[in-house]
Amino acid sequence: MSTPDDDMVVVSPLMLEASSVRRGLGGGCVVRAGPHARRSGRVDAALRKHPRASVAVAGVAGALVDDLRPGDVVVADEVRSAQGTHHCRSAPLLASALRKQGLRVRIGPIVETDHVVWQPEGARLAADGAIAVDMESARLLDLIGSRPAAVVRSVVDTPSRSLLHPATVPGGIAALSSLRAMGPALHRWAAATGDRKVLLAGPRSFCAGVERAVEIVERLLRRHDPPIYVRKQIVHNSRVVGELEQRGAVFVDELDEVPENATVVFSAHGVSPAVRDAAKQRNLDVVDATCPLVSKVHGEARRFARDGDTVFLIGHAGHEEVEGTLGEAPERTVLVQSADEVADIEVENPERVSYLMQTTLALDEAEGVAKALRERFPALRGPGSEDICYATTNRQDAVRVVARESDVVLVAGSANSSNSRRLVEVAQREGAEAHLVDNVHEIDIDWLAGARTVGLSAGASAPTVLVDEIVDALSGLGAVDVSERTTATETVNFSLPKEVRHR
Repeated sequence: MSTPDDDMVVVSPLMLEASSVRRGLGGGCVVRAGPHARRSGRVDAALRKHPRASVAVAGVAGALVDDLRPGDVVVADEVRSAQGTHHCRSAPLLASALRKQGLRVRIGPIVETDHVVWQPEGARLAADGAIAVDMESARLLDLIGSRPAAVVRSVVDTPSRSLLHPATVPGGIAALSSLRAMGPALHRWAAATGDRKVLLAGPRSFCAGVERAVEIVERLLRRHDPPIYVRKQIVHNSRVVGELEQRGAVFVDELDEVPENATVVFSAHGVSPAVRDAAKQRNLDVVDATCPLVSKVHGEARRFARDGDTVFLIGHAGHEEVEGTLGEAPERTVLVQSADEVADIEVENPERVSYLMQTTLALDEAEGVAKALRERFPALRGPGSEDICYATTNRQDAVRVVARESDVVLVAGSANSSNSRRLVEVAQREGAEAHLVDNVHEIDIDWLAGARTVGLSAGASAPTVLVDEIVDALSGLGAVDVSERTTATETVNFSLPKEVRHR
């Protein structure tokens, strides 16, 4: 069994810094490298003594931007010097652990210089994107080599409160206090380091319906002056929505927030006839981004209702797709969320009943509800073809395979994404520890301690860049062997609506 000394070596330049870090760690291997890393021999000796240890460089730094204040913590995602740039890829994971300690944390570039930086030099460095400056980190990373490494610095002075400012003393006290508080997070980071396998579930990420919906908004933004209004989130992913907002999309909850005669996009989840009528009354120029597979379910709801059926909609209350489908025939549609609800259902004519499904459900769970309905209502009719989306099924099949081989499964997707949440549930039913993360910053580093095989997937509304960023962060904890587990090849493509086809 390893000891803390085996797991991590912490390198601090000055005696006060090393003392503060050591107190926060409760002991361990803390090496004082000296200013400008002049005592590099000590570092070499410690690294030889602990050949498997990860290394954290911890000390104080000067802020280059005024929105940092003394005591704030900077986790370097890269360290720049005249000799080149070191990338610190696990920065998002360490930063999240530090935030859990109650520290104010920023991720960004640190630049190493051989002298104290004053203005206007600091402003020039900040203009290149650096947020803090020190005099040792790059040199120390050179010594550390290829083993897992992190650089974390607490702010002692800022552009408006320089080292010669009367507030330097309290700033120094705040910085040293933050260094002490880092200890538990540094231990957790070290416990998560090590080589591992990464298994990518394939298919993952965008489905054809999401690609179509996003492209509709992108084309409108390219060809028209913003704003372009979108009712609800175009797809359930905060990254996608945020990037479209930056380009001029305006997301609204209801149509009364859209000016008359403006262009509005209906989201991929579909809308009820009442919403379409409201758009006509306001003379809105509607571009419909409803997924064709959702439109199919709407058509089936209308058909069953015209036949006089009571329509059971298997789905989750409050989901926008469910609200739209319920709106097709509200007087004849009953929402069923679980098999437990079936026994209490009463209908006008048990011989005239049918069922539909929300497209993003877990197939095994939805089939359990459908089975209960068939047992209660033997005359039950179903849709002409499966309602659950091909992409939902494919992603669940793939994550099921990955989960069987993984110590932990991470699913990239937003909390309001039904299909992403279902992927987590499918993985958990296979016996794997599984978590939904909106982005790499939401990963709890404790999940990775001892996890030598990590499974990765992404919901149908989550962009592939989220998975790429997670793999990149994991590579900062040690070597990663990335392989794919592909269970299906997708070739589905949906045509764009005529309103944007030739714009």
